Amino acid sequence: MSNLMKNALLQTRLPMIELKRFRAKINIQRPRQPHYERARVIAVTTPIYKEKPKDRHCFDDSHLTFKKKMENPYNDIIAKEALNWFNHSQMIAFFHLNSITADDHFKARVAFHKHNMHLKSYGKKITTKAVKGTKYEAILPLFESNHCIVFSPQQNVAQLLRIVKKIPQMILIGGIVEDTLMSKNEFTKFATMPSLQQAQAELVSTLNQACAIVSNDLEAHQKQLVNMLDAYAKSGESSRNTDGPSTSEASSSDGEKR
Repeated sequence: MSNLMKNALLQTRLPMIELKRFRAKINIQRPRQPHYERARVIAVTTPIYKEKPKDRHCFDDSHLTFKKKMENPYNDIIAKEALNWFNHSQMIAFFHLNSITADDHFKARVAFHKHNMHLKSYGKKITTKAVKGTKYEAILPLFESNHCIVFSPQQNVAQLLRIVKKIPQMILIGGIVEDTLMSKNEFTKFATMPSLQQAQAELVSTLNQACAIVSNDLEAHQKQLVNMLDAYAKSGESSRNTDGPSTSEASSSDGEKR
């Protein structure tokens, strides 16, 4: 019966497994050439990509637009704050900031704050976003290195220079006074100039002096004529006074004789 079952039914055979161990390492840098048929199939199925121009950026436009959309809105807020300082300051000074400790920087801020001045420091990206397209766009080349800015609602240039003398880490490179961009020498020269009120007073005195000189020149001949007439009138009165008593005495003596 068992022989019949073996001969009648399909017999299952276990797969024959042979384990091999390759001691040699696989050569990845110089792999073995594939079979001719396989190499032909690989060559046919390999996709061909169009080469991009080398002068273009490696990223496409979609990546750039995505990068613009992901800009931090906090930078826009700081840029608006910086532009507000530029628009509402009568005096702006730009400094190159050398290596300085936090304590010295804090002391400098306190020294400026005592005289109603404000020490600020913005990055080049925020400064560019703040002043680009405005009347302050010409100051962008000053922000290539580490810098700081001093804003003041008053034109107190002399006091600013006195404070900076005590802070050698801050080097003056320019400034804006009365919406005029000045170099270091012009900014220093402006400190030695008198104030606007004093200059106006000197101008008024000069104009009044010129008017007085012109009026005196125009009235000189008239005054000279009046003086000459007064002198002539006084001389005539004096001569009459000297001749008056002699005539009266002569008339009285004639009356007595009669």
